[in-house]
Amino acid sequence: MTGIELDDACLRQRPLPTPEAGSKDDRGSVLVLGGCAEVPGAVFLAGVAALRAGAGKLKIASVRSVAVAMALAVPEAMVIGLPETEDGEIEAEAAAPRIAKAAKRCDAVLLGPGMNTCDLTTMLVRTLLAEQNATAYVLDAGAICGLGAHAETVRSLTCPPVLTPHAGEMAQLLDWEREAVEAEPLKAARQAVEMLRAVVIMKGAESWIVAPDGAHWHYSGGGVGLATSGSGDVLAGIIAGILARGADPVTAALWGVYLHGEAGAWLARSVGPMGFLAREISGEVPRILQGFSVSRAE
Repeated sequence: MTGIELDDACLRQRPLPTPEAGSKDDRGSVLVLGGCAEVPGAVFLAGVAALRAGAGKLKIASVRSVAVAMALAVPEAMVIGLPETEDGEIEAEAAAPRIAKAAKRCDAVLLGPGMNTCDLTTMLVRTLLAEQNATAYVLDAGAICGLGAHAETVRSLTCPPVLTPHAGEMAQLLDWEREAVEAEPLKAARQAVEMLRAVVIMKGAESWIVAPDGAHWHYSGGGVGLATSGSGDVLAGIIAGILARGADPVTAALWGVYLHGEAGAWLARSVGPMGFLAREISGEVPRILQGFSVSRAE
């Protein structure tokens, strides 16, 4: 397998938009939709990561039973409590109008962290994509697995979405065995791109990023410490934050993978190769971004 190696030199050819005004509106607004009663923390991790990546405003939409606690945990965010089922999932039909209203005013929307793979999730995602096809989307976790049956809805989006599947989610999307995805991750990512006309990040010990035009990049940094619960939510949030700043989907995906991986490498040196928490990853992102800013100034 070959591809462009994703490193700092590669990213210097794709500088991030830097807002010049002092308004938070100039840094963009992110909506993170997801979570359930059993997994409320995923949207917390993703939302904080979006802010750490430079987004100016944050909305979090999750089930009503966790809304107050979420608002206290993330006081920087506007929190939207959504109707939920008896099982603690977002009630798709009842919640859809409120979600659509919130998404309409955002520059980037992240769908899926903490959402289970089920018909309700797929219905909600498909409805939102169909109604607001000009939005910049990141699709993660439960938002990915059922997309195979709705490929035309995804392909019709004005802005190609960024997908962030791990091997299990990719296997469900493509109807492959997980072992087949793990054996040929680049092939799997290319097939998903062909199916959905999306930017696909095939996560793993080594990550592959494939663009709609077939260009692809390889990243092998980060280390084993990033294989921890919640790490993928942080990655998705970083990408959403960069999209909100005005980056195109491919640029946002590349920077997101690199920042997430390099944050893991920083933590491996300061904490240890394993044992740091997903909630600590996004805190390293501003320091890494500052390194690029200092180099440009020099």
